[in-house]
Amino acid sequence: MTDTLKKPWLGTPAGTIEILQKYGFHFQKKYGQNFLIDPHVLEKIVRAAGIGPDDCVVEIGPGIGTLTQYLACAAREVYAVEIDRNLIPILADTLSAWDNVTVLNQDILTVDLDRFVREHNGGKKIKVVANLPYYITTPILMEILGKKVPLDSVTVMVQKEVAERMQALPGTKDYGALSLAVRYYTDPQIVAKVPPNCFMPRPNVGSAVIRLTAKDEESRVEVRDEKMMFGLIRAAFAQRRKTLANALRNSAELQLSREQIAQAIQSCGLPEGIRGEALTLEQFAQLSDAFPSKE
Repeated sequence: MTDTLKKPWLGTPAGTIEILQKYGFHFQKKYGQNFLIDPHVLEKIVRAAGIGPDDCVVEIGPGIGTLTQYLACAAREVYAVEIDRNLIPILADTLSAWDNVTVLNQDILTVDLDRFVREHNGGKKIKVVANLPYYITTPILMEILGKKVPLDSVTVMVQKEVAERMQALPGTKDYGALSLAVRYYTDPQIVAKVPPNCFMPRPNVGSAVIRLTAKDEESRVEVRDEKMMFGLIRAAFAQRRKTLANALRNSAELQLSREQIAQAIQSCGLPEGIRGEALTLEQFAQLSDAFPSKE
């Protein structure tokens, strides 16, 4: 870093407005852009992510570089992936004081993160931090977690309801396919609730910061065929008010017979009329193992 005493100067309404006016920047609704303007929240994100001087951080959607400045002060290296090319000259300006930041003008969904980690961090685990657009939160998270990139943690700002779904337990209204996928790969913990007035422009909903601490493969629930398990989960919650047996039978993806389904449910010791929302991750894994593997 060029100057370890360099302090973030964005993250306030005045600093943000100054940059937006300087570059004549207009928010793009298609990218779900909402910039943080509260230093306390920004500091809380960095603390929650546990960023230290040895860490390599990938930030998704840096915007004008507000959170990036805070990350750069704490981390060894920051790679900020921004899809909006209109923000690239702004980032060159706002991040010019930090030589440990690299900006990539790419869509995170097209970045080969596994290769990236090998090339830029020697294959060691990275930490991902992001203020994610609400409309694409789930695809981005599933892309990162499902690719089994060497990860320490993912700390993200998301819509409050989405954070609650990630952390939800069986039998609750928020419990669903996202809850199970997140718990399969990570241990989730909501670390902060963030009101709309902490953003510019103000979103219509509340937000939350959630830290997803990655599980090593040996600490995950044991299952023979991940693809089969997630197929069962998707089918169960696609028609969550139906019984598990009916939901699985109606799935075009699974193509399971009534007899196969009944036998598998019975072999797991589950009630005939149980719904998918009552099953734990471990029970979905057990149910998956009761079917022939599709691999």
